[in-house]
This record gives sequence, C-alpha cells and structure tokens, in this order.
Amino acid sequence: MKWVLAIVTTLLVIMWHLGSGGDSWSLWPSTSLDTYILEQIRIPRLLLATANGMALGAAGAILQLMLRNPLAEPGITGISGGAAVATVGALYLGQFNPIGLALPFIGMMGGLFALLCLWLFAGRYPQGIRIILVGVALSAIFGAFIAVVLNLAPNPFAFQEWALWLMGSVANRGWPYIWLIAPALCLSALIVWWQRNFIQVQVFDEQTVETMGFHTSRSKFLLLLAVALLTSASVVSAGIIGFIGLVAPHLIRLLGIRQPLAIVAGSTFAGAALLVGVDALVKSIDTRVELQLGVVIALIGAPWLLVLLLKQRGSHAGN
Repeated sequence: MKWVLAIVTTLLVIMWHLGSGGDSWSLWPSTSLDTYILEQIRIPRLLLATANGMALGAAGAILQLMLRNPLAEPGITGISGGAAVATVGALYLGQFNPIGLALPFIGMMGGLFALLCLWLFAGRYPQGIRIILVGVALSAIFGAFIAVVLNLAPNPFAFQEWALWLMGSVANRGWPYIWLIAPALCLSALIVWWQRNFIQVQVFDEQTVETMGFHTSRSKFLLLLAVALLTSASVVSAGIIGFIGLVAPHLIRLLGIRQPLAIVAGSTFAGAALLVGVDALVKSIDTRVELQLGVVIALIGAPWLLVLLLKQRGSHAGN
C-alpha cells in the first residue's frame, strides 16, 4: 500500500510540475506558443530537476551507507563546495562563456579536486568519522573562498548573479544542461553497479567487511568518485542544492526498505520526486521574483534534520 501511494503521489507531482507555470495552469498545449513553452521550458526543467534529484538522492544514500551515518549527505564531503568555488572562480576571471561547456568542465574538475583532497587527508584506510571531519573542514575552506570571490565581484550585477546561482535553481536552463548531467549519471550508475556487492555488505561493520575479501580502500574511493561525479554535475547544472541527499534515503526507509542496494535505488527515485515536487511548489508560489530552489529546500530540510537529531537523541536515551 505504501508503494502504491508513493507511485501515485509521484505521478501527481509530475503532472503538477508540467501544468504549473506562472499565471496559468495548463497540462495540454492548445497553441503553438504553449507547445514551445512545454517542449523548450517545462519539459527540460522537469528533466533537469529529475536528474539533479536522482544524483543527490543516490549520492546521499551511498554516503549514509558507506559512512554508516544517517546524517551524512553530499554537502559534508566538501565536493559541492569544491565544484562551486571552481565555477565561481572561473566566472571571476571572465575567460569562460557562462553557457559554454568549458565552465561546467572546470566545475567538475573542482569537485574531483575536492575528492582528491578528501582522500589524501582522510588517509589510506579512511574511516567514516574521519571522512566526515575532513569533509567538514574542506567545506569550511571552500565556503571561505567562495565568500572571498563574491566579496571581490567586479560589480553588483555579477555579485547578484553568482549569489543567485549558488542558491540553486533549475529555472531558465534548457536541454544543454540535461546533456551535461546525463553522462555523470550514467558513469556513476556503472560504478555503483560494479561495486554493488560492496554496497550490499554495508549492513555489517567495517571489521567484518574487511574479512570478506573486499579491497575496502579501493571500493570506498570508487564510490566516493561516483558521489563526486554526481554532486559536481548537480552543482554545475543547478547550483548548490542541499538536504535532498539527506532526506531521500530516510523517506525510503520509512517505506520499510532496509537492503543497501534497494535503499540506493529507492533514494535515487525519491530524490527525483522530492526535487520535482519542491520545484513545482516554487513555480506555483506567486512572488515578484521566483524563489531559489535551494532556499526552499533548506527551509524544508533543516527542520527534518532537527527531527532526525531529536529521534537519534531519544533512541540513545532509551538505551
């Protein structure tokens, strides 16, 4: 029954997203202008929100399983900060076309550089808590660099544009951004499939996993590489969108799913449905300037995080 409700809700969210559009609500185009809006604006926005939700949901599930921490999400690794600071830095230099392929490539290189730093500082045999601590430190460093670049913006218009991009949004983006994130999704899916056995044994503690014949260090690096690709592609295509990677795996667990691979697969689709739903909500809210997607998700995700912390404290108190 829970699955039926989830599927029906997802379909309703998709219809809501396609039909909502500013002053009017129309799912089926009746004129050539409506057809153009549907094909060139609404459908690309829906697909981009879906792709970003899938990327962040999968990345969050992988991190929570691998780090054995239910509060882990892509933002704590510093990868999103690395991609963001590389992109903003490239914009500051002014040598790259904001809508060209070179800028997203630089952003992804920034995310991979953050992964390299994470791996070097975490050590050859990284433990979950060490990865989290290093990730938090890297996030703080990259956040400081972003603040410096914004402070040195050449004019108020550049500052506003960069700041709005950092808040996260899938508005005013077309098909090229979908072709940008699609390869990262496919490559990450191949890595996850390759490491599916390692993911499946994450129900055991790390000492037990090491006795099963897995090359733990290599498998962790490959999964972190998948997370880096997913997170970086999301950042360069939609800006920084938090909390999806945190909330999506917990929504899947609420459906009674406990197997690691099923959690990753379910979180991928839950993240997509969640991001599409929030974006439809953003489109439906009548404001002078459309709210940034990352801001609205933070308003929803931050209370959810507090609820999880309270539940975790209550379970520890019970023990």
